[in-house]
Amino acid sequence: MADSKTERGLKWEVRANERYFHRSCRRKSFLCFRWGRYADNVVRSYKYTPLTFLPLNLYEQFQRTANLFFLLIVVLQPFSPHSHIYLSRSLCSHVSQGRRRSDGQINRRPCDILTPEGFKTVKWKDVRVGDILQVHKDQIIPADLLLLCSTEPHSLCYVETADIDGETNLKFRQALSVTHTELNGDSVKQNLAAFDGIVWCEEPNGNLHSFKGELHWKGERHLLDTDHLLLRGTVLRNTDIVYGLAIYTGSDSKILQNCGKLKLKKTQVEILLNKTVLVILLFMLTTALLLAVGAGLFEHRVSPQYDVVTVLQRDSSPAYLGFLSFWGYIILLSPSMPMSLYITFEVIHMVHCLLIGWDVEMYWEDNNSPAQARTTTLNEELGQVGHLLSDKTGTLTQNRLLFRQCFIAGHIYGDMSKELKPLDLSWNRFSCGGLKFSDQRLVDKLCERSSPECQEFLTALALCHTVMSEWRDGLPHYQAASPDEEALVCAARELGWVFLSRTRETLTISEMGLTRNYQLLALLDFTSKRRRMSVLVRDPRGQLKLYCKGADIVVLERLQTDRPLQESTERALELFAQSCLRTLCVAVRSVPEALWTEWSRTLSQAATSTGNQETALEEIYDQMEKDLTLLGVTAIEDRLQEGVPETIATLRRAGLKVWVLTGDKTETAVNVGYACKLMDPDTTLIQGEELRQLLESPSPDVHVMSKEPEVWITDRRAVKGKAALVISGPELAELTRMPEWGAKFVALSDQCQSVLCCRVTPAQKAEVVEMVRKHSTSITMAIGDGANDVNMIKTAHIGVGLCGMEGSQAVQNADFALAQFSFLRRLLLVHGHWSYYRICILLRYFLYKTTAFALVHVWYSFYNGFSAQPMYESWFISLYTTLYTSLPIQCMGFFEQDVSAKSCLRWPEIYSIGQKQQLFNPLVLAITLLYSIYTSIILIRASPNAYSTPEVWLTICVTTCIAVLPSVTIRALGVVLTNPNKHKIHSLNKPVELKSWFQRGTLQRRSSYAVSQGKGFGKLITTGVGFPSTAPPQDRRVTADSLKKESPQGSLIEMNSGDVAC
Repeated sequence: MADSKTERGLKWEVRANERYFHRSCRRKSFLCFRWGRYADNVVRSYKYTPLTFLPLNLYEQFQRTANLFFLLIVVLQPFSPHSHIYLSRSLCSHVSQGRRRSDGQINRRPCDILTPEGFKTVKWKDVRVGDILQVHKDQIIPADLLLLCSTEPHSLCYVETADIDGETNLKFRQALSVTHTELNGDSVKQNLAAFDGIVWCEEPNGNLHSFKGELHWKGERHLLDTDHLLLRGTVLRNTDIVYGLAIYTGSDSKILQNCGKLKLKKTQVEILLNKTVLVILLFMLTTALLLAVGAGLFEHRVSPQYDVVTVLQRDSSPAYLGFLSFWGYIILLSPSMPMSLYITFEVIHMVHCLLIGWDVEMYWEDNNSPAQARTTTLNEELGQVGHLLSDKTGTLTQNRLLFRQCFIAGHIYGDMSKELKPLDLSWNRFSCGGLKFSDQRLVDKLCERSSPECQEFLTALALCHTVMSEWRDGLPHYQAASPDEEALVCAARELGWVFLSRTRETLTISEMGLTRNYQLLALLDFTSKRRRMSVLVRDPRGQLKLYCKGADIVVLERLQTDRPLQESTERALELFAQSCLRTLCVAVRSVPEALWTEWSRTLSQAATSTGNQETALEEIYDQMEKDLTLLGVTAIEDRLQEGVPETIATLRRAGLKVWVLTGDKTETAVNVGYACKLMDPDTTLIQGEELRQLLESPSPDVHVMSKEPEVWITDRRAVKGKAALVISGPELAELTRMPEWGAKFVALSDQCQSVLCCRVTPAQKAEVVEMVRKHSTSITMAIGDGANDVNMIKTAHIGVGLCGMEGSQAVQNADFALAQFSFLRRLLLVHGHWSYYRICILLRYFLYKTTAFALVHVWYSFYNGFSAQPMYESWFISLYTTLYTSLPIQCMGFFEQDVSAKSCLRWPEIYSIGQKQQLFNPLVLAITLLYSIYTSIILIRASPNAYSTPEVWLTICVTTCIAVLPSVTIRALGVVLTNPNKHKIHSLNKPVELKSWFQRGTLQRRSSYAVSQGKGFGKLITTGVGFPSTAPPQDRRVTADSLKKESPQGSLIEMNSGDVAC
């Protein structure tokens, strides 16, 4: 039996209500050693513990080559003033309790677990594998739970997964029928306490969309899948209480499996600096060795000729004196290894972080959130970002869908201006507010009942959906499988067509005060392939009608051939698309009784067939969804965060490649891409088979032909105009398995405007970031706001977390924290550019002045017989390294600005200086070191006997002028020889245009609704599973008198006219 489970991949054993069994196998750790099987439920995102701080910190510090040398100097100079700096710097740099405090807040959250005495409230960190938990409505799930039962019929429950995949629509989960039947009832606590089932499932993994397992109970085996699993981090909605068995806890839970590990991040500038310091160290050791050899030869050949020098030798051998001279030169040349540079480096980093936090332009007053620099080592890399990889939901958008416009009978209703005139909806007792629709003409027509088309349109919105109603405070509130559906049903409610309740066979709505019961005959559910849904109902007058809504390209081809208003409909779709609204066509069909009788018989046969049932049902649905009559078009705004289009447009001008990684469907992401200026109106989308052909091409490179981007595919067909790549999660999985495809994909993306990665998991987001890092040399930045973005935030060179609606996990694991996406423009273009410029100037100056100062002693050795004597007094050396040359450059490092903040934002092309590493690269460093050699030669030639002549000030002045002459000459030539008419940044005077245009009906853009949600609740509705255990209270109906008793099917009940007077 065990072997068969192993063969099926089921190696994880969980025993219900057996804490002792799991405690004996609990995972433990000491330093870097771990043993045991089952993790506890404690979150640990901090880097160090008190026990591991010293060894780990020392390991990280000694990865800097210079620190090893500094340790040697400290040993040689035990009383050196620098000997105390190293430890204090590391302590100040790394001891931070912020993450530990945030982890503690999560670990101390309350939850209820089952004990022998009943349910007891404990902390999250006390939950163990095998515990049975009780979760209440609106609580966060503390661990990955197997749903055992709930208070809803059929043990159904609804969860919100915004912190997992960014989607705000609800997902349903359902317990096994056997646990629902056996455990539910009046004695649920006793039943749960006696539950002794054993779960065998797959080992902990990060796959959020799959789960395989078996429940062994009472001698029977029951299969488990994702519909039975409640993931940690999801929120229980629309369900009073659920009971679950803890399967994975803590670091074993699926969301934390996707978070990745905390990585030590180094900037490209620091990496190059370390290499330069290593070269300087080798040069210094070689020089000290050569000078020591010179000292030995001097003592052997020259010293015997002078009695005074012979007396100083004291019979020491030349080899011994050379050995002593070697160590003397090591100490004498140690200023060439800039020990104080790293101290200044850290101090300037810290000041830059404070300046970011103090910037009032990046302060969000609504939630009192300033910008935060949560690390002090990545400031200059903010000025070098080449790839920006962003989440969509909650990062670019506000997670709010608003009904803004509609097209009915040739007229467009709704105002898109920012200053909306509120509608007078005081006559509607069911109004909950929040309607961002302003057009009194439509309200007047509805109140006067002067437009049958408008009434039929709103009737379709109130009936054609899978929304569940929930009554709170006498008002209906809705839970939907799609945010689009919720927005449409809420809009219909505000305009007087109120969806009240549903049963398995009926729909009850209020039409301007008239309560109508519609018989639900069939529900043709949504699928991503169909991109539409329909309901077949019998209205109170006995007529059969099919209401359908879906993507425009799908619905329009199913309309009657002689449809009126065709041109005006196309024009309305174009106008809505120009405003970047998500469009949806609504249609109706009158169905004859004979057709319904025949069609229902065919549907029943297909539903009981054993073959490919889904394909058969789709074919039968197509037979009914034809000869439709268009009622209208809805236009929904997926509202972007403030300033997102301007920010992305500016960042693209700055040379950043923007990628969007989202768990949403393709069409939703494409819509948002057009809205936020990620793609231009004439951008061609390369996706699917076309992208595969391109990646399978034997040509290793992708070339841009002519001035306009032009991507060639394998059949030598050119994709004209601009291009963007669109790829889905399954395609990405194949891409990451084939490295050569990954390299081609990244190379292709460099020829395109942007990349959209849709339906990706958190782990795939990190894989995309890793792929970009592997196949390109640019700096990557990842930005997100939810726990599903943590892994990519950790993987990127720089991680930015937004203080959004999806919790604080992203901020806790990020390097920088912002309140709004729009603040990214100032963070990169202003603070990033300034930090890169200041730190590069600082490093080059430090290398220049320390190397020049040390080389003077080398030249002086030829005058003092290689005796390792300093040329300057000790007090002068101390003042030189601290007061003379340290404080001025620190002031420049703190406050220097090559251009103002306003200029950085106005001319984002300046940002390319950091992307191209123009201020700190091997060539620039080589020139700097050569310049230091030149300066040291000038100083040594001017120094001997300079103070003994009366022209001392003239000597100092001439020496200074000759020393700075190369720098002044290069700058002057740069100004004189530069063509002023070439690459003028200030010649770009076009304002940022925020509208998008595209051709309706092309593959570039279509309605997003039809693929903006997962499978609907249709199956739950038609089987009667998804309904609440109790009907809405009778006094919550339209009027107390008319709805005290259940309305008969097909009846027409009129409201009290005083309640609905318009």
